[in-house]
Amino acid sequence: MDLKQNITEIIQSFVFEYENKSEITSKWGEPIVGFADAKHPGVTELKKLVSDQHVMPEEIIKNATIIIAYFVPFTKELAFTNKEPGYLSSPEWAKTYEETNTMFGKLNQYLIARIKDLGFDAGISPEASTFNQETLISNWSQRHLARLAGLGTFGVNNMLITKKGCCGRYSTVVTNLQVTPDAPIDEEYCLYKSKGTCGICVNHCPSGALTLDGYDRGKCYEVCKRNAQLYKDFGSSYLTENGLDANSAGSEVCGKCVVNLPCSFFNR
Repeated sequence: MDLKQNITEIIQSFVFEYENKSEITSKWGEPIVGFADAKHPGVTELKKLVSDQHVMPEEIIKNATIIIAYFVPFTKELAFTNKEPGYLSSPEWAKTYEETNTMFGKLNQYLIARIKDLGFDAGISPEASTFNQETLISNWSQRHLARLAGLGTFGVNNMLITKKGCCGRYSTVVTNLQVTPDAPIDEEYCLYKSKGTCGICVNHCPSGALTLDGYDRGKCYEVCKRNAQLYKDFGSSYLTENGLDANSAGSEVCGKCVVNLPCSFFNR
């Protein structure tokens, strides 16, 4: 079997089996998977585009060749629960967000083990689950790496729009697999960026963080913190930079800018 197809099926099967566990309440769509060139110039550019502290693939494993990026879509039923205006996220949204994060941790470890069984190396960035509360930036950008893996393009909502939409979550694994990398997508999926239409996500943003001209991280984070104060029973969205302690007392979520949009579940 082709290695890329093998990896894709491992990820898809894991998510399918995981959501059928009795203790899991969340449901997900079928993941899509891309393979970014670890040597792509765009990876180095992340030190300028995202953070000068952004981790490079070769810091995770030696001789890194590929960054496996995958997108796990949320369901339309979940999105419906979170479509009401205002800063308050639905409890279903908060719980699925946390269950997804937990699943990613288990899925990535399983994927790494399977890759090693194939005779290759693999690892994850410790920065992937951390978040600096002062800079409001992660030093491992899942979405930017997913773009380099050909999964989608950025919308006005600052989210990556894939062929299955933008309503979902991303994760990544670095490896030295010998496969042909996927190229970033040239076509613009965002309707506003491609045709000057839509921009609905801006109207959905409860804090005014999103505008047609930019994004205010501080305003966005204030909404996430308000939800974290309410949703304390599902887990903490991020760890601190030491990778040990919870970064907040609850679920730092919002999600209003990815639901009830033309691009929520398809790229047009």
